[in-house]
Amino acid sequence: MFARSASTTHHTRTSLRLLVIGLSMVTAATFGPTAATAGGPGHSGDAPYRGKVISLMRHMTLEQKVGQLFVIEVAGRDADNVSDAAKTVNQRLYGVDTPAQAIAKYQPGGVIYYTTRQACSGCPSDDNIGDPAQVATLSNGLQTASLAQPAHIPLQVSVDQEGGALVARFLAPATQMPGNMALGAGRSAQDAYDSAKVIGEELKSVGVTQDYAPVSDVNINPNNPVIGIRSIGGDPDLVSHLASTQVKGYHAGGISAVAKHFPGHGDTGVDSHFGLPQVTHTLAQFHAIDLPPFEADIAAGVDTIMTAHVVFPAVDPSGAPATMSHKILTGVLRDELGFKGLIVTDALDMAGATSTYPPDVAPVQAILAGADQLLVPPQMDTAYAAVLDAVHSGVISKQRLDESVYRILLHKYQHGIFQHPFVDPAVAPTVMGAPDHLAAAQAITDRTTTLVKNDSGLLPLAAGPRQVLVAGWGVGTTQTIASALAARGATTQVLESGTTPSATAIDKAVAAAQGADLVVVSTNNAYAVDATTGQPTAAAAAQTRLVRALLATGKPVVVAAMRNPYDVASFPEAPTVVDTYGYTADQVESLVRVIFGEVNPTGLLPVSIPRADGAGELFPFGHGLRY
Repeated sequence: MFARSASTTHHTRTSLRLLVIGLSMVTAATFGPTAATAGGPGHSGDAPYRGKVISLMRHMTLEQKVGQLFVIEVAGRDADNVSDAAKTVNQRLYGVDTPAQAIAKYQPGGVIYYTTRQACSGCPSDDNIGDPAQVATLSNGLQTASLAQPAHIPLQVSVDQEGGALVARFLAPATQMPGNMALGAGRSAQDAYDSAKVIGEELKSVGVTQDYAPVSDVNINPNNPVIGIRSIGGDPDLVSHLASTQVKGYHAGGISAVAKHFPGHGDTGVDSHFGLPQVTHTLAQFHAIDLPPFEADIAAGVDTIMTAHVVFPAVDPSGAPATMSHKILTGVLRDELGFKGLIVTDALDMAGATSTYPPDVAPVQAILAGADQLLVPPQMDTAYAAVLDAVHSGVISKQRLDESVYRILLHKYQHGIFQHPFVDPAVAPTVMGAPDHLAAAQAITDRTTTLVKNDSGLLPLAAGPRQVLVAGWGVGTTQTIASALAARGATTQVLESGTTPSATAIDKAVAAAQGADLVVVSTNNAYAVDATTGQPTAAAAAQTRLVRALLATGKPVVVAAMRNPYDVASFPEAPTVVDTYGYTADQVESLVRVIFGEVNPTGLLPVSIPRADGAGELFPFGHGLRY
């Protein structure tokens, strides 16, 4: 039914000649004479591979071409032998048992790896990622399955590995870099480059060819529920500088980079995984805030740009989300910004896409808008058939299809995927989590921690015996803080109270504080407003009550904001506040190093902190104290 169909394999010699001529015209029209021969913005030049791509496309069926447009998820840790749980997922998604069978059925252009992503409520997870050798073996198996198909085209293998605590599919032993907002606080282009290069080298070692990073959104909304610390910060110049530097770092690490989420997801109050956000920027704001980072990424040679399921009425008054907007993807990204690389949609199973477009409409509209790759549609059979039918009927012209297929195949040649599709599973464990990578991560992280307040001069502490209560959010985080304090002579008690501390938990923390010399309390989004009511969320309000109750004991309190830096606005009376922008083990270690003065805090706020009542600014962009 799908890529194996031979319904379009018989061509006359005349039609073959016409196809070659048409593709030559497509490359000229798509890339332009300058870019086609010498490279251009967002494109490194197709001249060395044009002939190979056109030759390959001459022998591809329409079904095979349509397959190249899709990037699919697969369940299991091996291409051919998977658990019963993984078989259940693959059967539900594709009607097959194994990842290799899914590749054979659709001949997709790429796959994306996940750890615990569920394809449906109550379903087992995809669970692709174990140890480095296993992932490398999985990558090799998937490439073998793809190359065994009639077109012999290798896969693009992608993953979301942004760095930081929020979006990292590879955990230990992979090196955990501090993430975007921490890098924004550090202000170092070298650190941004090195962070991306390490991530790239480690992903390459396990057969991943592309990272869906860097996030290039400018986070100017403190209540953004989905971006936050995934963004470098709230200043377009800072985001532009460090995001484009990361693009170069990923390339140096041997993988391709994906700037996201075009045209900007930084000023939204709705998570596009669960709804369709609207950005109310004027055209002037759009060009001043949202576009500059993507322009910088393109100038740095970014290979791919991911779309956002967001509505920009000032750019496209139709109400179409950017993923399905011709005015945004073609009018702005292709024509205005001159981007020549791949455009990939954000996941099409997100509510930002599914809430407006049925599963047979979304993929067609995205291609018509200008997208090249369709990421994890919710119903693959439906999506594939819809795109194929649209090509057969002429809704999607064959030339439009060929434009995308050309870019996809060219990308694979340019990045050596055709030439070197396999990796060595024996080498992967020596690269992922290499000692020099781990040392670099800690050193970079040490340069990002921000001392926001030290009104009483409590910090730095002297090492030595003391009773310390560690309270607040995060089972692992509070334990790790306590262990680091104990290593410096403290006797600790941990009372973790979750994201929404109960009244009982708060009372217990207050009672325990009476016997402590010091309290360290961790928060996670203690400044968050419900988009519907305009009031603090239940979690934010409860965390604020905990902090204020601990302050009221009169004991010295260090507040550690472990995620978004805006938390201090909920308790501006707190005299000692430290921002970490994440809760990796290295970020917790850096927090404690700053508390004890082993590291002089050098991080600067990459965003401005508003007052909770909206009456101006509490702390400006660039604020940060040192010892």
